[in-house]
Amino acid sequence: MEVEESGAELENAGKVEAEAEYHSHDFDWEDLKAKVESDPAFSYHLSPFSSPAAGTTSPPQPSSEAWKSFHRRHASGKFFKERRYLLKEFPELPNSKDCAKILEVGCGNGSTAVSILRSSESITVFACDCSKDTLEKANEIISNTKGIDIKDRFHPFLMDVSKETFPDWLFCNAYPSHHKVRKEQPDFLRENQCCVSGMDFVTMIFTLSAIPFTIMPSTIEQCVSVLKPRGLLLFRDYGLYDMTMLRFLPHQRVGFREYMRTDGTLSYFFTLDTVRELFHAAGLIEVALKFFNMFSGISITYVVYTPFLIQVHKLLTADLHLPTALQLELEYCCVQSVNRKNGKKMQRVWVHGKFQKPAS
Repeated sequence: MEVEESGAELENAGKVEAEAEYHSHDFDWEDLKAKVESDPAFSYHLSPFSSPAAGTTSPPQPSSEAWKSFHRRHASGKFFKERRYLLKEFPELPNSKDCAKILEVGCGNGSTAVSILRSSESITVFACDCSKDTLEKANEIISNTKGIDIKDRFHPFLMDVSKETFPDWLFCNAYPSHHKVRKEQPDFLRENQCCVSGMDFVTMIFTLSAIPFTIMPSTIEQCVSVLKPRGLLLFRDYGLYDMTMLRFLPHQRVGFREYMRTDGTLSYFFTLDTVRELFHAAGLIEVALKFFNMFSGISITYVVYTPFLIQVHKLLTADLHLPTALQLELEYCCVQSVNRKNGKKMQRVWVHGKFQKPAS
């Protein structure tokens, strides 16, 4: 999957994403929310979604076939945009040590994997996608990228995460899964090696939104099952009131904040609360960027956002009236650019988040 737009919009989206490397707070999301919700032209986006009567229209189904068709249409790699900005958004990746293992869910044409592999020679990327064609294209692009030696460092495999379970060679019994695993052994495993011992990171970059909302919880649970304890899940996807959401027509709604493009691919638009609830339900803990007490000078970076930390923060800010800041790694990224052809402003909204698997 890992495609932000379909058709002609994809190229413009890539340009905006490139700009996101340098800025991600061009406007306030609350201001955009107020503007959208006060505009009658957008009222159909806000109304509750009424499910069709039984026996008339079926709910949206996993759109892997639609994504496969999309990748076949764009197999030339014309829309490949290396996502170098992700290394700034997720500095844990280039700064990782001890031969970190990363699972990229929905790798698409490799635009994320190539940046990760370039950032550190000690990183190994395992990447899955539902399209055989796009996996072959990703392998071709990464193999031909200068400055990257992918020998034993890039392992793509075919899998539809919305329908299938991860192969058992990704993790051992030390990281049990509630799902039925597939028993198959890849060639790169050493003799007597049963698995690669779990993942240090799982990335979901513009992947979850392409899956029906009802299937998202089980998909996330699968991803959590292959994470090592204290491993991180790195998330980036569409945010509520993104420009592309507002372009959808009423008949393209297939659920609340869920839409189907003309080519059959799905797109869901997240709020921070929805993302938080989904990942917390799967057993992950939200990560905070910094907890800083400006009075005492105490600063702790990359702490886990726990109920205890919330109470400490409230105590310092309310009861003791100390100036503190708790910046969570779950936020809207709001990027504005201008269409060079028509001069129109484009307001893009993405949700950025980091979640950690508890130690036990």
